[in-house]
Amino acid sequence: MGFQYLGSFAQDQNVADSLSKIYKENNLEGTAKLELLRNLSFNEVNDLALSLKYAEELISLSILEENDLYLHRGYYQKGIVNRLTGDLDKALKVLFKSAEAAIDASYVIGEGHTYIAIADTYSEIGNSDNAESYYNKGIQLLRSTNDPVSLATALLNAGDEAFNSKKYDVALAYFEESGDIFRNANYLIGTAYNKGNIGMVHAEQGRDSLAKANINEAIIILEELEDYSPIAEYLTYISDIYLKQDDWPTALGYTERSLELAKKYGLKKQISESNLQLSELYDQIGDPVKSYTYYKEYIAYRDSVINLEKVQQFADLRTNYEVSQKQTEVDLLNQQKRNQRIILGFSGLLLISLFWYYRTISKEKKRSEALLLNILPAETARELKEKGKVKAKKIASATVLFTDFKGFTTYSEKLSPEALVETVGFYFSKFDAIIEKHGLEKIKTIGDAYMCAGGLHADEKDHAQRMVLAGLEIAAFVEATKNDVSAVERSFDIRLGINTGPVVAGVVGTKKFAYDIWGDTVNVASRMETLSEPGKINISESTYDLVKDTWVCEYRGEIEVKNRGALKMYFVNA
Repeated sequence: MGFQYLGSFAQDQNVADSLSKIYKENNLEGTAKLELLRNLSFNEVNDLALSLKYAEELISLSILEENDLYLHRGYYQKGIVNRLTGDLDKALKVLFKSAEAAIDASYVIGEGHTYIAIADTYSEIGNSDNAESYYNKGIQLLRSTNDPVSLATALLNAGDEAFNSKKYDVALAYFEESGDIFRNANYLIGTAYNKGNIGMVHAEQGRDSLAKANINEAIIILEELEDYSPIAEYLTYISDIYLKQDDWPTALGYTERSLELAKKYGLKKQISESNLQLSELYDQIGDPVKSYTYYKEYIAYRDSVINLEKVQQFADLRTNYEVSQKQTEVDLLNQQKRNQRIILGFSGLLLISLFWYYRTISKEKKRSEALLLNILPAETARELKEKGKVKAKKIASATVLFTDFKGFTTYSEKLSPEALVETVGFYFSKFDAIIEKHGLEKIKTIGDAYMCAGGLHADEKDHAQRMVLAGLEIAAFVEATKNDVSAVERSFDIRLGINTGPVVAGVVGTKKFAYDIWGDTVNVASRMETLSEPGKINISESTYDLVKDTWVCEYRGEIEVKNRGALKMYFVNA
């Protein structure tokens, strides 16, 4: 999806290309020149920097011409481009100016559109309270106009925000009202999105029959409109419904259909997501070979659709940008200008064409936040986003695990870089799932070594037991893969080591930041792994004291450790 999908309903690059010739001739003046710049900025979809240039020229000329209407449109276009390029803080600044100019121009519909755009931006940032406030302001204004499609689209976006905030009853109310408006206006694309969204709400509420019925209706309409990107996503959503019902064959069929459709129309994001879902489906039924095959395909497309830099962007975003100051200013101007307004016609096509893109952006924001949580524990990520830095802290008791593959260095010399990354990814993605399942924190990977820890959060008392359980599951997974004849070319033996004790935890770096832990506890855990044996979990005395009543352990005696002397060690047997 993305910006090119946005252009498929309202924007047209061919229009921009044609108008650019008129622009170069430079024969227009006054309102004609302003309208030319507006159209150029709006229709330029291939080069956002150029679209921004046209918008800024429109702003400058509007100021010279003292034309508030086109000043509003210039700021609006600039704000939209800023948002598309991920500069959300700047987008807010510009959109507030757009709203002020719309008020000066007595342009009710434009003011309403701008409030919805502001709400969409707050939604992308993750500030639901501000998003809800501006959705309400925008919807209230649009209700007073004769532009039903714009109103319905605003309701659609507000419902999507409520859905993301898990306010499902509120979301349904918005979707049902907007659906009625779209149907009365015979606006099929809006009807389709409403059907699909209502289906997803029902799915979250466990009303699977209603969910499938609505999503299937949406798919039928979207197929008629040849709008395949949301179809591919809706198909995976239905797959999830059947998976919850333990109907694995049907779930598989829907995901395969999604992948087939995505490949046919070159939808990279959906190709990536469908491959990942197929990998997880086959993993759940114990078919690691097919799971690995689809995971490789997921890896191949993932990097082209995920912008990892967004992780850093979302850590720096301010979530309450000038709310009190700007909202007060806008409300004051609103009262001063209300009696001067003239209701003018304006197409709602832009808003409905933007809807699916911003729904995608919202999902990408969640993906980015998920990526941030892959790097940092939740409370650390929250501290970084709120304060811009993380204070190091000492943890009295944490459990650290290291793993390492035997003979991996020799094996890796025979592989291409792509195959090497895919192989490591196959194992580590499963390790990640196991660690997450047991409420532990992945710290980092170093080559073929994997490090994680438990007990980094407050009130965690059983981190040693959970770490041992995770270690046993990791060892079992590696052993199962090793015994799979079809996977013999990527099978290894693994060593695991665990130690418990005090650590210091914090974030290092200012750009490519990383969460890490330090201390003698970490060094000893690494030594536990080095002195372990293939397929075994070697634990220290401190960990043994915490798990001896839960797990059967075999005392190994005192073993010499570099720079530490002799330490007692134990194998966890069961």
